[in-house]
Amino acid sequence: MISGSLVALVTPMLPNGELDWQRLHDLVEFHIEKGTDGIVAVGTTGESATVTVEEHCQILKRVVAQVNGRVPVIAGTGGNATLEAVHLTAEAKAIGADACLLVTPYYNKPTQEGLFRHFETIARTVAIPQILYNVPGRTAVDMHNDTVERLAGLDNIIAIKDATGDIARGKDLIERCGDRIDILSGDDATAVELMLLGGKGDISVTANVAPAEMHELCQLAMAGKADEARALNERLMPLHKKLFVESNPIPVKFALQEMGLIDSGIRLPLTPLAEAYHQEVRDALASLS
Repeated sequence: MISGSLVALVTPMLPNGELDWQRLHDLVEFHIEKGTDGIVAVGTTGESATVTVEEHCQILKRVVAQVNGRVPVIAGTGGNATLEAVHLTAEAKAIGADACLLVTPYYNKPTQEGLFRHFETIARTVAIPQILYNVPGRTAVDMHNDTVERLAGLDNIIAIKDATGDIARGKDLIERCGDRIDILSGDDATAVELMLLGGKGDISVTANVAPAEMHELCQLAMAGKADEARALNERLMPLHKKLFVESNPIPVKFALQEMGLIDSGIRLPLTPLAEAYHQEVRDALASLS
């Protein structure tokens, strides 16, 4: 079962923007050692929008081979064209990923019927477990709960990553669809509350820099240990907030560089973290020590 703390893994790069394979290998081992429950490769945090299709598949191949079944690997395979998403999802299946994460088609702003047909087509074309991903703050399209409920009837749609941060909306999803698909948070700051209501985990940016703590947080919340989960979440809140002082993954890449886990590379149009925010992120990292 895909649940718990699922890290939205960054894609390490060298200062010149080339992929850093050694650091990617080291990050995967870091997460397995620290108890991360699953690895999401080449999603938003993994700069899916700045890597080429060839690089996208190379990253997936390396992560799947290295993990070798120790934890689930979820491949980011979404796209704003249905045929592109089908292609990437089929490649992920061939590579051996355990599931795919499919973001709502961005920029072209499809209707709710268009969203339904997009995800239905991918689900019926590629026989691999699929996780819907709704993040209207980045995509300019919002998949309504009614549409999710329709999609929950398809066998290989197993979950949704709800990154709206709207707990009332997440609660409604759990009540309407929770017996058919898992509801995962995609918003670190509110994830604990969604899990206390019955959510099954968190696809997390914070887990990049605090994997052991995010694993513990998810286990506490899913076990209904509200006081302990909320107390730990308060300790993590500076990270939850400061890792979004600029667009993700800019701050988390800076944080990992400060920790000595990756080099400084990031690809345009993303830029390194503005100097004005350096100390804020450093202070958030220090708050856990």
